[in-house]
Amino acid sequence: MTDIKFVRAETCSPGHAAGAASAPGRTDLRWDIIELLFFAYRDFVGDADEVLEAFGFGRAHHRVMHFVHRYPGLTVADLLEVLRITKQSLGRVLKQLLDEEYIVQRAGHLDRRQRLLFATAKGEALVGKLASLQTDRITRAFGGFDETEQGAVARFLRAMIDRDDPDKVLAQLLDDNVTTTKD
Repeated sequence: MTDIKFVRAETCSPGHAAGAASAPGRTDLRWDIIELLFFAYRDFVGDADEVLEAFGFGRAHHRVMHFVHRYPGLTVADLLEVLRITKQSLGRVLKQLLDEEYIVQRAGHLDRRQRLLFATAKGEALVGKLASLQTDRITRAFGGFDETEQGAVARFLRAMIDRDDPDKVLAQLLDDNVTTTKD
């Protein structure tokens, strides 16, 4: 097993690996926020990873289940757009979720070629369990925050998302959040 030594970037000489990773001429890099986002993501998805592993699922399964549950009738094409993955990548994951009856697929009402996806009761129970774990982590993190501070966190996260993204689900999510934060 390889030993990993952690060296803070500011203690490295310019030619050292950690210093060399900096963009030339940039002194404003936000290493603090970058690393906090890495670790927050690791722990946020880690709670769900343990549950998913027991089912033989991974993070890809979680993402598919999440969006199918949240947006019943989502088309396969829209799901590909949301996840920004290829058909081939989605195929294996979706097949397993369909075969194990976490998701069902139905033809579209107007266009029978469309494949609309819906979570089954079994799928909804799994998504609910995962969302509960993640909600508990969010609730703990918000423990000492007032409503204004919680709103600032939500605004920060929305601001991190590319606004020119043509994704329909993302547009709906951003519109819904704008509406709920105004109330």
